[in-house]
Amino acid sequence: MLLMSIDFTNLHTILADLYEKMMPLCEDMLGVAKGLAGLGALFYVAVRVWQSLARAEPVDVYPLLRPFALGICILLFPTLVLGTLNSVLSPIVQGTHKMLEGQTLDMKQYREQKDKLEKEAMMRNPETAYLVSDEEFDRQLDELGWSLTDIDTRLGMYVEVGMYNLEKNIRDAFRSLLELLFAAASLLIDTVRTFFLIVLSILGPIAFAISVWDGFQSTLSQWFTRYISVYLWLPVSDLFSCMLAKLQVLMLQNDILELQNNPGYSLDNSNSVYIVFMLIGIIGYFTVPTVAGWIVQAGGGGNYTRNLNRSATKGGGFAAGAAGSALGNIAGRIRGK
Repeated sequence: MLLMSIDFTNLHTILADLYEKMMPLCEDMLGVAKGLAGLGALFYVAVRVWQSLARAEPVDVYPLLRPFALGICILLFPTLVLGTLNSVLSPIVQGTHKMLEGQTLDMKQYREQKDKLEKEAMMRNPETAYLVSDEEFDRQLDELGWSLTDIDTRLGMYVEVGMYNLEKNIRDAFRSLLELLFAAASLLIDTVRTFFLIVLSILGPIAFAISVWDGFQSTLSQWFTRYISVYLWLPVSDLFSCMLAKLQVLMLQNDILELQNNPGYSLDNSNSVYIVFMLIGIIGYFTVPTVAGWIVQAGGGGNYTRNLNRSATKGGGFAAGAAGSALGNIAGRIRGK
């Protein structure tokens, strides 16, 4: 399967390494930032000193320290600014990732248990045992003779086995496709996040230098809020994945309980609900920027977020409609309806 050939965990690691490799490039902006900040500091101090002298007031030194503090931040930007921010925020990413790993491990264990119980349940029923066991299929064929009735039974068994395998393969392929899209949506969010962080980091010294000038002081606070908000995309994405993994664990636990206590339990409804939640998860991933913006309010990204959510809603609706139509046609043809 295509999904099995792609290591999405490795791709997320590559994006994290890309961010680390791109960080030294912010030093190339230090020269421009120092010149811009120095010129801004000159005008900043000169204007305030001149105003105080013109009003015959003592010069207030404390506000004049602001350009010098920003200058120190620009000189030590990779270590003092980015290093401090990443050191404070990285434990959040690590904590949410550990939560996701725990839920994913539980989900794999319960899925293996469910598949085993499903096969055992079908093996207990002579009418379905030959569908999942080649040995049972051969045994039942050996018990049949070569009369017209037995030959008709043989042909019926071959057809039923073929139809069962075809339906199972189509269902597994569609589930793998949805899982691939689900993982791709997560990778898309992480890729856009990495791009935003790289841009904010490389051009960060310029933003600090511009904030020295009068009228642009808000640039500094906007840079911090946007950097923190974008950084939190990955923890929010991991929490969303953790929630969906926990939901799948609860569904698997319910299926396991029914298989153990209810011999006539059918998994068709459970598989349909799983597909529905996968579609919801694909759409839900594109709400991650909005949720991260609720944690740390950052302006300037509203149009991007709205367009992203609108595209996700339209794409999810189209995917859901196409999936339902395809499944309905396939199931109808397989079952002869």
